[in-house]
Amino acid sequence: MIFETHAHYDDEQFTPDRGALLAALPEKGIGKIINVGASVATTRMTLALAEQYRHIYAAVGVHPGEIRDLDEDNFLWLKQQTTQGKVVAIGEIGLDYYWEKDPVVQETQRHWFRRQMALAKDADLPVIIHSRDAAADTMQIVSEAGNWSPSSDGCGVIHCYSYSAEQALQYIKLGYYIGVGGVVTFKNAKKLKETVQAIPLSRILLETDCPYMAPEPYRGKRNESSYLTYVAEKIAEIKEISPAEVEKATWENAIRLFSRAAS
Repeated sequence: MIFETHAHYDDEQFTPDRGALLAALPEKGIGKIINVGASVATTRMTLALAEQYRHIYAAVGVHPGEIRDLDEDNFLWLKQQTTQGKVVAIGEIGLDYYWEKDPVVQETQRHWFRRQMALAKDADLPVIIHSRDAAADTMQIVSEAGNWSPSSDGCGVIHCYSYSAEQALQYIKLGYYIGVGGVVTFKNAKKLKETVQAIPLSRILLETDCPYMAPEPYRGKRNESSYLTYVAEKIAEIKEISPAEVEKATWENAIRLFSRAAS
């Protein structure tokens, strides 16, 4: 079975067939799914999906591109959700300088990133970090937070990893896992393939970021968790092991990190 650690089934692309798709995923080898909040509204829907489906868990948080949602009232609401049993992480949080060039807004992103990192510490939960074109600032904030040794094994995951293999090893030393998705199947994904080769299998998590980032042969189409078999196969090819070994190891990795999903 595969543990899908990063999905967005709240997305409107799934509106026509969400129920049927989610109900069928266990039969397709997807044993557990973390649906990840990106805004206050999508976090609410994420919580509803986790309540409705036994195999779905929730991450609560606000993406850097959605920080206009955040104020003290909404932050308090996020804090209150961390006590729910199926909430397994704080995320998706972080920095995105690819879409946001305004220095003032970038500073606001850093403020709420730090606040949500502190919330994770207080709640004893791992984090799911988004970082795009913000390598130095992300590393600084993560380093400042330190390794807080939550009840799970590790501080969190760097989602949709896009930086160097050397930096991935730095994150691993700080207690983080590396999220690998459909991009690893792309012909031009040299950096990510080098990263997968360089880091231990014990620190890799499988993720889709669906409905985005579908692997080959579905690139450009709507992504879904069952396509993770293609990601596992590519990692297996790079590591020169079997896809079954990849699926087993990444399942165990996810259970260690997202310990509330163990039951």
